[in-house]
Amino acid sequence: MSLISKFSIVFFLTISLLTIHMFQTSSSIDDHEDVLITSRSYHEKKRKKILSNMEKAMGKLPERTKLPDFDPQIRDSLKEESFTRYTLSFLVAVNERLPVYFYVPNHRIQNQKIPAMLVLHGTSPLGKGVVDGQGPLPNRAHARELAKRGYIVIAPDYPSFGDLKNHNFDTDRYDSATMQAIFNHMRCIDFLVSRPEVDSQNIGVIGHSLGGHNAMFVGAFDSRLKVTVSSCGWTQFEYYNIGEEGTKKYGGRLGPWAQDRYMPWIRSKFKLDQRQIPFNFDDVISAIAPRAFFSVSPINDGNFDVKGVRAGISLAEKVYQKLGAFEMLQVRYPDAGHDFPIENRREVYEFLDKTLGHTPRNLLIE
Repeated sequence: MSLISKFSIVFFLTISLLTIHMFQTSSSIDDHEDVLITSRSYHEKKRKKILSNMEKAMGKLPERTKLPDFDPQIRDSLKEESFTRYTLSFLVAVNERLPVYFYVPNHRIQNQKIPAMLVLHGTSPLGKGVVDGQGPLPNRAHARELAKRGYIVIAPDYPSFGDLKNHNFDTDRYDSATMQAIFNHMRCIDFLVSRPEVDSQNIGVIGHSLGGHNAMFVGAFDSRLKVTVSSCGWTQFEYYNIGEEGTKKYGGRLGPWAQDRYMPWIRSKFKLDQRQIPFNFDDVISAIAPRAFFSVSPINDGNFDVKGVRAGISLAEKVYQKLGAFEMLQVRYPDAGHDFPIENRREVYEFLDKTLGHTPRNLLIE
């Protein structure tokens, strides 16, 4: 056999093997994408089931068609070096106005679209004033810090706090205050999306304590939220324990969850029994997936047992893994009590910047 013939055979075999390898590699990639598409299609059906189960404890999400114009009414404004804070209210439904702080960065570039954050306050008579830094506790001024960072920020009051302190749960149209808050917070997203200065594709939500689980709830229901951050906001129901004194005060270990300002059906329908409650917090996180979720869960949090957080995260991890979004699930366990330490806020804000494509103006956190 001539040298040229041998070379031709070797060349042919090499090309054939490369073609087979490329075909196999391409098939592997296609198979992986098919698995992800199938997983996400199945997950969307499961997500709808989770939301339905949440509604069994919270009441149905009210109809969101034929909603009124916002009719924003500005009560006052405060201009600071990096942003202007407006105190305003707008219509979320007929005869229902929601008071909020609305922060807009100063010195914006003309026609610039800016990422936005919905910031939810914890349990305090001050309501939205807490996230503006008006309360006595440190590490709570998330709205003000994010506004300084250059985000557009909206911070509403929760029913029975702040300017909603006189809210009457007996006469409103909601089955729970939790569902009322979800509806209100979704209307906050509507309001943000309607604003010409907001980048509607890059909106997130953050909250601490009461705001922490409310951030999770609206994050589950509203897929427009690209990232959800919960500080000291949750543990699996079976791990929730407020101690003997608190259990007596509220008539059961899960009694606090059944107050008028939360989900009364947890008592009346589900007998304060976590085995009967139709959802758990790992379900809420799964409903957020594959979008970003960041939990800050201190190991000494007396409200939300860290063991229940670890248990819930281990379940949620499997969902994120199947959806090919494992890096979108983040959790930190600081050596702290019921708090949102500064080092964790720095890390969270950097995660928000990366996820929402935001270039921060001011990195200082006081």
